[in-house]
Amino acid sequence: MLEQLKAFPENFLWGGATAANQLEGAYLEGGKGLTTVDLIPIGANRFPIALGNLDSFEPKEGEFYPSHEAIDFYHRYKEDIALFAEMGFKCLRLSVAWARIFPNGDDAEPNEAGLQFYDDVFDELLKHNIEPVVTICHFDVPVSLVKNYGGWKNRKMVSFFETYAKTLFNRYKDKVKYWMTFNEINMLLHLPYIGAGIVLQEGENKEQVLYQAAHHELIASALAVKACHEIIPGAQIGCMLAAGMVYPYSSHPEDVWKAMDKDRESFFFIDVQSKGEYPGYTKRFFREINIRIDLQPEDADILKQHTVDYIGFSYYASRCTSADPEVLKNSTEGNVFGSVKNPYLEASEWGWTIDPKGLRITCNQLHDRYGKPLFIVENGLGATDVLLDDDTVEDDYRIAYLNSHFAEMAEAIQDGVELIGYTSWGPIDLVSAGTGEMKKRYGYIYVDRNNDGSGTLRRVRKKSFHWYKEVIASNGAQYF
Repeated sequence: MLEQLKAFPENFLWGGATAANQLEGAYLEGGKGLTTVDLIPIGANRFPIALGNLDSFEPKEGEFYPSHEAIDFYHRYKEDIALFAEMGFKCLRLSVAWARIFPNGDDAEPNEAGLQFYDDVFDELLKHNIEPVVTICHFDVPVSLVKNYGGWKNRKMVSFFETYAKTLFNRYKDKVKYWMTFNEINMLLHLPYIGAGIVLQEGENKEQVLYQAAHHELIASALAVKACHEIIPGAQIGCMLAAGMVYPYSSHPEDVWKAMDKDRESFFFIDVQSKGEYPGYTKRFFREINIRIDLQPEDADILKQHTVDYIGFSYYASRCTSADPEVLKNSTEGNVFGSVKNPYLEASEWGWTIDPKGLRITCNQLHDRYGKPLFIVENGLGATDVLLDDDTVEDDYRIAYLNSHFAEMAEAIQDGVELIGYTSWGPIDLVSAGTGEMKKRYGYIYVDRNNDGSGTLRRVRKKSFHWYKEVIASNGAQYF
């Protein structure tokens, strides 16, 4: 008789997830250079720039750039880490800002002030027994690399990234055991400037440009895996997917095929990083639309020999699609991905489908497909929170969202899925990557800052802060 599980695995990594460009601020302090996200304003020009349809190489007068101050983690990290420790965090996922280490991306030597900043942050985490989980590149390509080389369009980016990754591994080999190469690597296809520092020029073949850039990132990721294994024996290095099951709108075979095809659009990246070769369906897609990837003789071996140790992924919502053009007219946006409205599911105030069962399905889907450990490194509810006069935030809606997702996460573990940990997105309120808003809040900790940059930046514990603390203390026993 198999023993019934009574809790999450003993070493399960509960925590939260952040990104340098969404919380650090201090965008030019300590020798840091400009990154792509530093040049994406809030407002009308945000999406044209993020989509790579509008040049942005320097800040423009009259625009407000949320990342420039963000929530000032750069100066307040000790206060924030103390709050994470109070909740009992086992880990914190954070990213290194590439331009803090190499301000121009192609510098001959790294910036010592930037290296020291992350030394200090990691030391503070470890002092509180919080494991750093580090994303090497989270939507912030140094702008000089975009201006001088065209971003990830250019093969030279591979060596710049490899040098950057090796610098991190050598510097932090005694402090960081868990790494990820690129955040939501499949977002390159949807937000080229954010995902890969790509500005599309008139007359360019968009698919050719994007998939060639994807190839460069995949080679760079494999070389980072190689370097990590060589420099930090025993470390774990993974990839990261913007995940979410795509459901067919109906049981019509054409809808089922369309849903599979949409899933594969994203799985392509992880298939290569996990299995070490281009899948047959991608080769067919390239043939049919006449994409010719420029491959170097050594590329096949690099990909095959240096696959990732685990699959990191974000899960906010499932998606839905149809082969029927009439059905597709009823589409909404959810985390950049278009989706037919699912009649069986509610949505957040930002239109993102709320589907706890979809997390269990996605976990099983990824585990069945790759047979590797999984790490849920983003999940959460963006909502408009209200700070009450008694300095509380009654975010029961967030607790309900997370509670239902944790229950399905526990079911996935019972199904046999191997989960390393769970880091909810934005454990402290930070700038939204999609909209640039502060109004769209995810955190357990409220930050007094508004969309226009006003506010005191004061930190306040929400109701969910105390709830999550109890979940971690019990290691999620209530879900078994």
